[in-house]
Order: sequence, then C-alpha cells, then structure tokens
Amino acid sequence: MSPDPDPVRVGPWRRTARRLAYENPWIAVWHDDVVRPDGRPGIYGVVHFRGLAAGVVAIDERDRVLLVGQHRYTLDAYSWEIPEGGVDQGEEALAGARRELREETGVVAAAWREIGRFHLSNSVTDEAGVLYLATDLRQEEAAPEATEELEVRWVPFADALAMTLDGRISDAMAIMAIQRVALERAGSGPAPR
Repeated sequence: MSPDPDPVRVGPWRRTARRLAYENPWIAVWHDDVVRPDGRPGIYGVVHFRGLAAGVVAIDERDRVLLVGQHRYTLDAYSWEIPEGGVDQGEEALAGARRELREETGVVAAAWREIGRFHLSNSVTDEAGVLYLATDLRQEEAAPEATEELEVRWVPFADALAMTLDGRISDAMAIMAIQRVALERAGSGPAPR
C-alpha cells in the first residue's frame, strides 16, 4: 500500500493510502487506510462499479409487467426481476437499457421514460443506476448473453406489485421500479422525470 503524501478528504474522512485489492472488467475493489471522523485510524473497503446499472419496467397494453427469471450465482437462488443489466462505459444509459431489454427478452419499446435514479448498497459500493418505464412494445427475437439462462414471464401489474411486497421479488432494482410506478399511479410523491 502506498501512503498518500497528501491525504484526500472524503467528507469527514481522510484517506491516507489506497491500494487496488482486486479488479476485473466490471469492478475494482479498493482497500483504503483512513482517518475516521472521530480522528482514529481505520480501514475502508470500496467496491467500484465500472458501469451504470439500468433496469426497465416494460408494461404492455394489457397492463402486464415483463419479468425475467434467472439463477443468481451470488445468492445461489432463483430470482424474478425486471430486465436489467450494466450500461457499457461510454454508452448512454437509455441505450444500455434498450439493449438489455432487447437482449434478454426480445422486446423493443417505442416509448421510454426515466422513472428514477439510485445507489445500491452505498455503504460499501459506489454502484449507481437508472430505471425506465417502457411502453408501446413489440416482440422481436431475444439474444441473451452466453452467461444468461433466462425465463421470461408476463405478469399483471397488480401481481408484480404483490410479488415485491411478499418477497417473491427480492431484487432491489425491480422492487424500486415496480413500486415507483405504483406510487406514480396512486398520485403519491413527485412525478418521475
């Protein structure tokens, strides 16, 4: 670890040294030596995401939500989610969301609207993301990545919302997106952009 001759201020924290603990094409893990807000020395681990996350609530003319099911390696469990994935570096967020929806499901949308931005697990990661509502849909051919074994299901909106409340959907992006649409429909809170 290389000491930083000029400590970096991070809010009330001071970073005195930083080393790269691990990296791959998607993330970098930093190990930081810090001076905590209370003045005592400490450490902080930061998982840096190289790209933005994007998720899509695709709703058809019958008010059904498009869900994608897949086994998640990190959880060793099956997960129902909205179509979502990473936006490539240099790619616009909306372009990444369009690509993910088409690749995973074969669905193409004519109408798009941003409904929220977020940070996930911000105590240990800097992962940021954006959520979209997609409507005016048409079906084309899906082209999932080789690492994806997906099941696609259309679910009535009310059922998808119930899934976020009873735990059948536990994915944070899907919960935020579906509940955001439900809040907007109920007239609660500010209208999404």
